[in-house]
Amino acid sequence: MTTAATDIKGVLGSRISDEDLAKLLAIDNPDMHTFVLDGARLCEPDEVRVFDDSDEGLADTRRTAIGKREEAKLALDGHTIHYDGPNDQGRDREVTRYLVPEDDALSKALNQIERETGLNEVRGIMKGSMKGKIMIVRFLSLGPTGSVFSIPCVECTDSWYVSHSLNLLYRCGYEQFKRNPPDTEFFAILHSAGVLNERMVSADVPNRRIYIDYTRNTVYSVNTQYAGNTVGLKKLALRLTIRKADREDWLCEHMFLAGIHGAGGRKTYFAGAFPSACGKTSTAMLPGETILGDDIAYFRAIDGECRAVNAESGIFGIIQNVKEKDDPAIWEVLNKPGEVIFSNVLTKDGKPYWLGMGVETPASGVTWVGDWYAGMKGEDGKDVPLAHKNARYTVQLKALANCDPELDNPDGVVLQGILYGGRDPRGYVPCQQSFDWDHGIVAYGASLETETTFATIGQEGVPEINLMSIQDFVAISLGKYVQNNLNFGKKLREPPLIFGVNYFLCNLRTGEFLNGVRDKHVWVKWMEKRVHGEIGARRGPTGWLPKYEDLVPLFKQVLGKDYAEPDYVAQFTIRVPENIAKMDRVAEFHRQHVPNAPAVVQEILAQQRERLVQLRDEHGDYVSPLRLPVESA
Repeated sequence: MTTAATDIKGVLGSRISDEDLAKLLAIDNPDMHTFVLDGARLCEPDEVRVFDDSDEGLADTRRTAIGKREEAKLALDGHTIHYDGPNDQGRDREVTRYLVPEDDALSKALNQIERETGLNEVRGIMKGSMKGKIMIVRFLSLGPTGSVFSIPCVECTDSWYVSHSLNLLYRCGYEQFKRNPPDTEFFAILHSAGVLNERMVSADVPNRRIYIDYTRNTVYSVNTQYAGNTVGLKKLALRLTIRKADREDWLCEHMFLAGIHGAGGRKTYFAGAFPSACGKTSTAMLPGETILGDDIAYFRAIDGECRAVNAESGIFGIIQNVKEKDDPAIWEVLNKPGEVIFSNVLTKDGKPYWLGMGVETPASGVTWVGDWYAGMKGEDGKDVPLAHKNARYTVQLKALANCDPELDNPDGVVLQGILYGGRDPRGYVPCQQSFDWDHGIVAYGASLETETTFATIGQEGVPEINLMSIQDFVAISLGKYVQNNLNFGKKLREPPLIFGVNYFLCNLRTGEFLNGVRDKHVWVKWMEKRVHGEIGARRGPTGWLPKYEDLVPLFKQVLGKDYAEPDYVAQFTIRVPENIAKMDRVAEFHRQHVPNAPAVVQEILAQQRERLVQLRDEHGDYVSPLRLPVESA
């Protein structure tokens, strides 16, 4: 035996088979071996299984998830259901913390703990957490394999549901690990669901911890099963990737990627950043367009072009309000045979049901709280809904009929437009274009304000700044992150145009939404035309606004309906008081929470505020878009 083989066999003994030992040793990376051995020593599994990229191994993962009752089969072939615990239904901000060395500092807006203190705590909780279970060792890639964008990852978990989810969400990376040099940097995730109850859900909720050691590119996750807390390549690795991108001078963004079709058969690629439940996936999945990714994108400046890839190859999507008429591509894949994991929805007679699906639903069944019936009350005395608001579906992108053919292109695609959008019921118009790159990054990205939603544990409906829709995940100075975005545009011959969108603008008097659910498709088609310089715009104080005469044919073409001028005026009226208040909140946030913020941030915010004041002095508090000058950007 080699020294490495002797060391591994000495620690694992009969807990690892000769076949799995050979798989581990086929990868020449001493740091990876150290990580796996440390996880085994710490968590004390009964057995260690190592998976390569084979179809047989992937199928075994799914079969075992069902056999261990972490998932159950549904009526349609390939469909399964998984339940998380009643208190494990979303990303848990409070117990997700950065491990920060004493000689380092992160923004006060980020949840953190001193590194050694946090390591001792989480490793103490994880000690022996895999007794009686199998430690599953998985090798995967963030970004297309064999690419400058690729980031190799290893995850050790005792959850077969998590391993099955990895099959669907990421590209297999075992063969890439074998090809990489011994000193290749990788991300490492150690996860244990901990003690499971009779429903096979994590039982020790008070000891749930998700700690990120960015000094070692390592994530620890314990006593949780919700995929957002356990599938380490998702938001947990996003935190590590942001640091890597900072070191290497590229961008990691919390964005979808989509191909939007236009005149003459052209296809234009857009990216978009939206907090959870704010329209991100539905924008990425617009009917008739192609989806390249729904969550995390990497940008690099290559030969003066902005090139982008999807870090993932699947979707862990919110299922609430997915309807056949609004989301036909998603609806199709959720209602035909094929590999899909549903989580935290109601099941009855082998069929899944979720909130807002637009069909008649059963009066009883099984859901995330166990047996359920209509009118059932929770501990708070309120009705328990048939499915959780944050219920999800997990599926490979290639299962979708509209999956973009460039998904695995190692060179990425050329990006020409970027959207920033949140839940802003009072301020910004439904869509607008920035005056330039810096204005867009600051006024739309760094000013992104949204109401909190059910996707994050805590109170809903609270307005908060969510800078670039990535604030929770930034493991560098927020000011440095904003500066990196500003600098990136300077490396490009033609930076992507930047747009702000707001699908949640409401009537100030009635509170009713002013946008239709499908109106977003019109806004995106307008942006596509702006990218190619085909139409002009009205110059508002916060950006370029669509002209009514350009939207009329788009509403007819895209949605087959007439678009009335009163609707245009209601949607695009500049609400000066609300926008000034917004600028003041954003400016104060940056003063308080963004250390070393670039000076240009306050300059751009002040300029926008001054334009709003000037407009108010000329036309009053609420200004029709028809009173704004028509110019070409």
